[in-house]
Amino acid sequence: MHTIFAETLRHLRTERALSQQDLAERMNVARSTVARWETGSRLPDVAMLARLARCLGVEVDTLLRAAEESGEAPNVMMVDDRKIILSGGLPILEEVMPKATVVGFTRPSEAVEYARTNRVALAFLDIELGKISGFDLCRTLLEIDPRTNVVFLTAYVDYSFDAWSTGASGFMLKPITAEGVRAQLRKLRYPFPTGGVLA
Repeated sequence: MHTIFAETLRHLRTERALSQQDLAERMNVARSTVARWETGSRLPDVAMLARLARCLGVEVDTLLRAAEESGEAPNVMMVDDRKIILSGGLPILEEVMPKATVVGFTRPSEAVEYARTNRVALAFLDIELGKISGFDLCRTLLEIDPRTNVVFLTAYVDYSFDAWSTGASGFMLKPITAEGVRAQLRKLRYPFPTGGVLA
C-alpha cells in the first residue's frame, strides 16, 4: 500500500476544496482512478504525477517525494555471463540506486524466471550471453512487462544499431560506471524513484 502518497494527495485535494470527481475531471481520468490513488492501491506514473501537480498547484517534487516514500523498492537486474562483470557492476548499481533491490544473473533463463515473479523496473543486459543474445532476452522481458526499461551493456559499439530495434531504453559501453548509469537513468522511458542523485 502506498500510504504516504495516498495521504498527501487526499490532503492536497481536500485543502483545495476539491472532490474526487472534481479532480478526476481536471485530470481527465475516472473518479475511480483518483479513489485508487487515495486508498494507496495504485500509484500514478510520472506523466500523471506532473499533471496532478499542475491541477493541484504544487511542485511536482512534492508528489514525487511522496511517491518515492510510498513506493516499494524497485527491482533492478543485471545479466552478464561473466561473473567478474557482475561482481564489478552490481555494487555500482547499488551505489547509484540505493533504494532499489539489485540482483545479478549469469543465465538468461534465471533472469526470465525472476522477471515472471517480480516487476523489473530496469534491466542491464549484456548482448553476448552464449546461446541466447541480449536482444532476445530484451524481447522476452518486454513481453513479460512492456514497462521494463532495458539498457544494453557491451564492449562493442557496432551493436548499437541493432539495440534500438528491440525497444530498449539505452545502450552503454563497458565498463559500467556510476556516471554512465546516472546518464541512462535520466533517459529512461519509464522513470522510477531510485533514491539516488542523478545530477
